[in-house]
Amino acid sequence: MADSLTLEVADFTTDVLTGIYSEETGKAQPLRISIAVRLAPAAHYAPDTPLAASKNYMDLKSAASEALPPGVHFTLIEAVADHICATLFRQDANVAAVTVKIVKLAIAEAGEQIGITLTRERR
Repeated sequence: MADSLTLEVADFTTDVLTGIYSEETGKAQPLRISIAVRLAPAAHYAPDTPLAASKNYMDLKSAASEALPPGVHFTLIEAVADHICATLFRQDANVAAVTVKIVKLAIAEAGEQIGITLTRERR
């Protein structure tokens, strides 16, 4: 089995224009987003290994916030996840796979987590 490195940002909350119901459209709603990116690791990580040997985890957070197009309403949270995956693949050729988990916080009634998980492999 080949080595792999998974870089993660978990439980990041951001407001996104999304939803299919009339009460959801036109206003941003809070989403809890977790992202895992699989990379091919360096052969070895020494104490002075530069960031270029991995990926900046802030890129993951940015893909779920600043990289989302402003003013665009995503009907499905699946489309939000797909956009995040596409952004991370475009940013870095070393990204082999992306997993995005999105929980819709506004529709939970009893603390349950309602949402999706999308995993995309580089094609």
